[in-house]
Amino acid sequence: MEKYTRTVKIESSEITARLFGSFDINVRMLERSFDVKIHNRAGEDSDAVIISGDDSDSVNMAADAVKYLKDMAKYNETLTEQQVGYVMEMLKDGNREELSNLEGGCICITTRGKPIKAKTVGQKRYVEAIEKNTVVFGIGPAGTGKTFLAVAMAVKALREKQVSRIILTRPAIEAGEKLGFLPGDLQSKIDPYLRPLYDAMYEMMGAENYQRHLEKGTIEIAPLAYMRGRTLDDCFIILDEAQNATPEQMKMFLTRLGFNSKAVVTGDLTQTDLPSGQKSGLAVAVKILGEVEDIYIHAFSDKDVVRHKLVQQIIRAYEKYEKSIAEKKTTGKNNSRQGATK
Repeated sequence: MEKYTRTVKIESSEITARLFGSFDINVRMLERSFDVKIHNRAGEDSDAVIISGDDSDSVNMAADAVKYLKDMAKYNETLTEQQVGYVMEMLKDGNREELSNLEGGCICITTRGKPIKAKTVGQKRYVEAIEKNTVVFGIGPAGTGKTFLAVAMAVKALREKQVSRIILTRPAIEAGEKLGFLPGDLQSKIDPYLRPLYDAMYEMMGAENYQRHLEKGTIEIAPLAYMRGRTLDDCFIILDEAQNATPEQMKMFLTRLGFNSKAVVTGDLTQTDLPSGQKSGLAVAVKILGEVEDIYIHAFSDKDVVRHKLVQQIIRAYEKYEKSIAEKKTTGKNNSRQGATK
């Protein structure tokens, strides 16, 4: 049987090492998935990856995967199994053109020199939506980069002087923001609930630079309840964990928007911690505002998860379980109706 071969040039041995991964784990995944053989040929000026196999379509698809992963390796210190799996899944689903849109598009550079960019097609659409719209809702499971990318876009807007302030807020406590029982002053009471926002800002700006902006008032982090009565002009505002906001709080927040401001609302509707029977303000807002011009609602999926691959599997398992529960409830109701009509 004829062997088919493709060669992909790699710019440096460093990128080749990232592409192959620790103990060649990444190329082993590609070989198993596409039923091909992959090896490296080192050169003086550049490396090359050789892909060979019995089926031309499989070889071509594996070569395409290597090209996309090579580009990802330029911007990432390591390539994770999740990223390799994502590229393979997208190619097998026939989404080659969408993957092409991921090339380039650096949002900003962290203090450690790391470029921040979208890692999935869903993340890329989210970033583009933030650029084009005044209000964006980012809804989806944990690990999809909803908050991190929103903070990156806020830092970019501040650095490019598109806005003069960044305001980060979230419901300070799940049910009613009752902080009185916690020890310490107001700042120490709310700090644990705002920690994810601090972490993202530290990553983008560095602790010292962030502290200077905080002291000047260029950056403000506060619980959602403290937004009432304000008009926020020339700001980039992020509401995080919005599924824990009540409908009244959500309306209050959205009506704070002033001139030359942009708002990003992030949340996961499957992890609402409001008291039983209490509607989520995020769920209500999505239903009401879906057709409003200049408001974009972006839904992430489990494919956009960029944490450990186990997180993606956990999310899918929960979705399957919740779907089966919903189907049982529907079947039970239908059976009850049929019994009542007899």
